[in-house]
Amino acid sequence: MKKIVTLIFLLIFIPKINAQEYFPTNEGVRNKNNNYTAFTNAKIFVTPTQIIEKGTLLIQNGKVIATGTSVNIPKNTITVNLEGKSIYPSFIDMYTSFGMEKPKKTEGNRQSQSYDTKREGYYWNEHIRSEVNAYDNFKYDQPKAEELLKAGFGVVGTHLQDGIARGSGSLIALNNDDQSNRLLAAKISNHFGFTRSVTSNQAYPSSLMGMMALLRQVNYDLKWYKNGNADTKDLSLTALAENEKLIQIFATEDKLNSLRASKIAKEFGLNYIMKGIGNEFERVEEIKKTNAQFIIPINFPEAYDVSDPNQANQMELKDLRFWNQAPTNLKVLTDNGIVFALTTDKLKKTEDFRTNLLKAIKYGFDKTKALEALTTVPASLLGKSNEIGSLKTGNYANFIITSGEIFNDETKIYENWVQGSKYVVNNINVIDIRGEYDLAIADKNYKWKITGDINSPKSEINSADSKKLSSKLSISNNWISNVIKSTDSTLTTFTRLIGYVEDVQSLSGKAILFDGNEVKWSASKTAPFVKQVDSLKLQKNNVIMPITFPNEAYGNLKKLTAATLLFKNATVWTNEKEGILEETDVLVKNGKIASIGKNISDASATIVDAKGKHLTSGIIDEHSHIAISNGVNEGGHNSSAEVSIQDVVDSEDVNIYRELAGGVTTSQLLHGSANPIGGQSAIVKWKWGQDADEMLYKNQPKFIKFALGENVKQSNWGNINPTRFPQTRMGVEQVFTDYFQRAKEYELTWKNYNSKKGKGNAPRVDLELQTLVEILNEERFISCHSYVQSEILMLMNVADKFNFRVNTFTHILEGYKVADKMKEHGAGASTFSDWWAYKFEVNDAIPYNGPIMHNAGLVVAYNSDDAEMSRRLNQEAAKAVKYGDISEEDAWKFVTLNPAKLLHIDDKVGSIKVGKDADLVLWNNNPLSIYAKAEKTLIEGIVYYDVQKDEQKRVAIAKEKNELIGQLLQEKNKGANTQEPKRKEKKEYHCDSLELELIEY
Repeated sequence: MKKIVTLIFLLIFIPKINAQEYFPTNEGVRNKNNNYTAFTNAKIFVTPTQIIEKGTLLIQNGKVIATGTSVNIPKNTITVNLEGKSIYPSFIDMYTSFGMEKPKKTEGNRQSQSYDTKREGYYWNEHIRSEVNAYDNFKYDQPKAEELLKAGFGVVGTHLQDGIARGSGSLIALNNDDQSNRLLAAKISNHFGFTRSVTSNQAYPSSLMGMMALLRQVNYDLKWYKNGNADTKDLSLTALAENEKLIQIFATEDKLNSLRASKIAKEFGLNYIMKGIGNEFERVEEIKKTNAQFIIPINFPEAYDVSDPNQANQMELKDLRFWNQAPTNLKVLTDNGIVFALTTDKLKKTEDFRTNLLKAIKYGFDKTKALEALTTVPASLLGKSNEIGSLKTGNYANFIITSGEIFNDETKIYENWVQGSKYVVNNINVIDIRGEYDLAIADKNYKWKITGDINSPKSEINSADSKKLSSKLSISNNWISNVIKSTDSTLTTFTRLIGYVEDVQSLSGKAILFDGNEVKWSASKTAPFVKQVDSLKLQKNNVIMPITFPNEAYGNLKKLTAATLLFKNATVWTNEKEGILEETDVLVKNGKIASIGKNISDASATIVDAKGKHLTSGIIDEHSHIAISNGVNEGGHNSSAEVSIQDVVDSEDVNIYRELAGGVTTSQLLHGSANPIGGQSAIVKWKWGQDADEMLYKNQPKFIKFALGENVKQSNWGNINPTRFPQTRMGVEQVFTDYFQRAKEYELTWKNYNSKKGKGNAPRVDLELQTLVEILNEERFISCHSYVQSEILMLMNVADKFNFRVNTFTHILEGYKVADKMKEHGAGASTFSDWWAYKFEVNDAIPYNGPIMHNAGLVVAYNSDDAEMSRRLNQEAAKAVKYGDISEEDAWKFVTLNPAKLLHIDDKVGSIKVGKDADLVLWNNNPLSIYAKAEKTLIEGIVYYDVQKDEQKRVAIAKEKNELIGQLLQEKNKGANTQEPKRKEKKEYHCDSLELELIEY
């Protein structure tokens, strides 16, 4: 038994004398310290929840040997008494660019963009940089390391923050003394983000939806490549395959992007740790459903300087509100059980980390959870709990020594030990000399007051006749020095005091007078130091404004629910064979139209008096570009059939609310017209306050945007030397023919492979061609941007050649010239009411276009293609009456039933019929009148817009904004840092909108 105990002791306590060092030392004599160091009588946080009072921490050779209250201390031990002090594990920041040189931006802009890669042996897209390894580019940054050490950090994860697939990251210990041990893991994480690489001018992807599509294609290609189907070596895919077992981190930088990245993860069975931005609290229910773990920055916005009323009025409520609510993000995430680590990322200054963290704690963030988010959580996420993040036996000796509880305002970090190497933040042995003294210098007496920080005290000296003397005090290693300027402002003479502090009650030393004579000085303490408390800073936290859905102006305090409503005595525009019904009741129940007729009753219904008012089905906009995030066009290729607007619906665009106020309930969100074959569409219902997935029309038909004319051949792209094929209208036809032929061959290749039951090399999944195959098989329908009759005929000829039908020609301003051909082909038309002459190819447009096509037997709709016009589509419909002598009932169908037919959703919406969705609008007047206003707008029985509640919201918005401005003014009075108010101009997309600065966060 004694032999076993001796063996255990030897294994734990005796230095490993056979461990050879192989790093040479040429700067002095090597002196390796194998001694133990014991820190005694400290409050030790082994983990955030395992705490030892008056405990001992024993370390040796950079590792924790033991912690406890009865640790056996070996003979060769340096003992440090930490009575009254605390020990915590050093912090971990798993998301930094520490030691990484910022990648140099490629010179040039769209004028010099390329469409194909210039690299050989790598993936075809240069924004996929998975072959990059952080440690290959790493250079230890000692000044930055010292910033992090002062903030309490001991370990950082680092990577090159550039590109969509960014390559691997490393784990580095902030050990300023021993470079041989700094590298904890050369490859520990694999990184992704929604940003292009600044090192490449390759045009694709130029939009967020393009990035989503590229990530999907990469994952399909990776699977195909790993299965040995490729004929060539791809270093990017090879690296991706090698990095699959690493920690996967996705820099989403926005709450909605976190939801988007989680969709990719779910599709491919991936487990991303999301690096957020701090606005997750605004959509915490949806965030929680992702089951993702997060890395969260705490770069709270500075207060806005709203002292100028004109500037204050420029501020959006959502920006003012975010400033107010941002400090609660960590509490909200914690309350919802979301696991997260903290990061210094996005901070202007590392020292702001502690300031912001203490602010979050004041707003309810639990201190134990805060410590976990800096220690055990990141260690666990990195799979390194047995090395870092706690002071358990065998872990690295990474710890900080503090004056008290780590998250108290007055607590100081004295030392930060990393792998057993000490970094001094503040002198642990500094003597507190602050207080009031009677000072005597030779035969002259003064009043001396020492205030300020214990490590950098301030001196205030007054003569016997109460004249203030300018003085500068410093203390180092218990030696104090004070330089006192003469009271005579005409002289530049000084008296210098120096002395060694032995007793803070009685200071003394020698003084060198202005004339060079030496005399003695002494100071007797008369009063202790009492810290002056700023009364402004004692004030309570700001009142936190309630979160709304969405969290901006006109948002709802809670998510809306359906009600049973009974509209009484309305003029009902049915869009059915019954026509317009006078003095008619409509019952809405369970989100559907339950009954239409006279004298309907339902005891559970809320009665809506609709006498003298008009009830219609909701307006449907066949062509819209609102509520799209970061790019409506993916113009990096001449075909972008793989991208989808469904990936980038912005559920928080205030234009949604404005659409509802104009009676619009459903829209088709279309890709722009930058290329002949655009992206897939999204049909949405404007359920204001719901998330994007809830807005998507359930089981919606599949659509895609095509385009003809000037835009696709880059005629209007400015003086940027466009080089992408096609550059002519002839070339546009060849693009269609080429892609559809390739799609046919692609489908045939898969059919042949499947007929062999998977034998042989599998074809590559091509999302672009797969989408075109859906068109050939009439599973996806085309909405084509069009103007000139010759091109309209051309596309129908291509469709006939490949045996499919063009569903809708949109814009179609020369449709009146070829209406007969369109009817023969089976195409519909979605046009403008009276747009013309805004570019050369629309010179032949006429306001009679819609009625002419209607009279020719086509299904005709009017669309907006514009955020402003979509709010007045009821008036656009009226123009069909003016220009074409169309009946009011048929004209109204131009913006309701007809677009529903074009979108293949007229079985559910577009008319008032029992069983259809209760997507309804109550108007105060004939809906075709310029005086008509929507009073209520319903979607599936939920009132998403109510004119009376809108008035109440406007009052509430003004009140809240005024209260927030008051809080901001108070912050400035407290001396807080402020920023200049800036109005953020929202970019409204149109068909030809291009992203010049591509999604930079």
